[in-house]
Amino acid sequence: MIGHLFIVSAPSGAGKTTLVRLLLENDPGIRVSVSHSTRAPRAGEVDGREYHFVSVQEFRDKIGKGDFLEWAEVHGNHYGTSRSGLEIALRAGQDVLLEIDWQGAQQVRQVFPGAIAVFVLPPSLDTLQARLCGRATDSAATIARRLAAAREEMRHVGEFDYVIINDELQCALHDLLAVVRAARLRYATQCQRHSTLFATML
Repeated sequence: MIGHLFIVSAPSGAGKTTLVRLLLENDPGIRVSVSHSTRAPRAGEVDGREYHFVSVQEFRDKIGKGDFLEWAEVHGNHYGTSRSGLEIALRAGQDVLLEIDWQGAQQVRQVFPGAIAVFVLPPSLDTLQARLCGRATDSAATIARRLAAAREEMRHVGEFDYVIINDELQCALHDLLAVVRAARLRYATQCQRHSTLFATML
């Protein structure tokens, strides 16, 4: 039985990380794939939980070895998804979620065309700017750069299967849970997971 692969992408400040955390708390049947990153850990982040934090040289070595299913440079930092870890989990029937940007989503879907891609939008650019400013962790120049990048990222929303507008957090969470549940109710999935039942009825 092959697990489902979910992709969740969003511009910085749209609330993707919070949504994914709540999804994992509400659905124990899904796990998140921990990416590698060259950026410095933020306060409270733990190596191996939020990211596998590595040096630029270590990251380049992994690229050279073909260790990454996808990788990209975002805001001056590198992010990559382990190919072997993901394939092992899916073959074991585990549902896996990737938090990656639109570039990574394109690369992953070339290898896994059946991946279910979700894009999270903020309700407005003003709200996005307010959320970025509310973090109080970035300079004005960094926020301006992130807003410019967000405009570019949101132009790729049409490449995704589902779009969730994160205006009210609980509503957005219910939407994300609905996407996961709908995928598990597909005919092919139900045939796999309930093969004995289908064999006796059809």
